[in-house]
Amino acid sequence: MRISEIFYSIQGEGRLLGVPSVFIRTSGCNLRCVWCDTPYTSWRPEGRERSVAEILREVQKYPARHVVITGGEPLLAPEIEELTKGLKREGAHITIETAATIFKPVACDLMSLSPKLANSTPWKRAMGKFASMHEERRLNWDVIGKYLAAYDYQLKFVVERRRDFNEIGDLLGKLSPVDPTRVLVMALELCKEHGYGFTPRMHIDLFGNRRGT
Repeated sequence: MRISEIFYSIQGEGRLLGVPSVFIRTSGCNLRCVWCDTPYTSWRPEGRERSVAEILREVQKYPARHVVITGGEPLLAPEIEELTKGLKREGAHITIETAATIFKPVACDLMSLSPKLANSTPWKRAMGKFASMHEERRLNWDVIGKYLAAYDYQLKFVVERRRDFNEIGDLLGKLSPVDPTRVLVMALELCKEHGYGFTPRMHIDLFGNRRGT
């Protein structure tokens, strides 16, 4: 599978904020979010092919039980099921960070779902080349529902403006009842109004927006 980077850091977002974790970042994505903070896995994908056995050996070098598989979009990787089974055999706690557009029956302890809101569509970036494709793919209701039903989960949203909260409300209304404390956004005062959880991006505060963190 194509891997952009493997590194040891802390989880900077969500319910496991601050937990030391090994991050496996796959390369390649089926979306093109305008504000993507890892363009080297989406807009300009980089990385090299690594076997599942090689990845498992790399993970074992670090003193952490928690492993985060992220991207890009890790569910694109054809070996993702084999990788998660291997990690689970080694006793790992697995978080998968996904846009929830692709379903695979992976081994996972926390499914971190990040459905993309309308603010993600690149209408102007790259002269709008990827906008229509992104719009068609960014929400897959069937896939989101399957993950909510099958896994412990959190839902993370990138919020830019107040009206994004209306979109989140509409999205949640189309799903099975969702615990609002598992809905995490990055807008503190508005979180208090809606009863959603707030998540900072602690890794960026500590290390800056750079690779390997």
